Amino acid sequence: MQKNLPHICPSCSSVLNVKSLVCGNCQTEVSGVFNLPLLASLSQQEQEFIVAFVKSSGSLKDMSQQLGLSYPTVRNLLDDIIDKIKTNEKNINAQK
Repeated sequence: MQKNLPHICPSCSSVLNVKSLVCGNCQTEVSGVFNLPLLASLSQQEQEFIVAFVKSSGSLKDMSQQLGLSYPTVRNLLDDIIDKIKTNEKNINAQK
């Protein structure tokens, strides 16, 4: 089972930051406070949609064929992701 990277604090619902990174090869650890990438705040399914969208060169027609969904449904999925990204950007900027 794949674990998803948490991005929202379970206690206060604020955006989480990364405190350290570790190299899996040599165990070097880098510590500090780092912001998570904006796309990390999307669900696994939304991230996979974005990857497929980029691979299809942004063609919603190709996406609808790949996903077996109608063009308007794919357009609505993209619009929902765009809205979520805009909301997440506002939340990140509000906490700065």
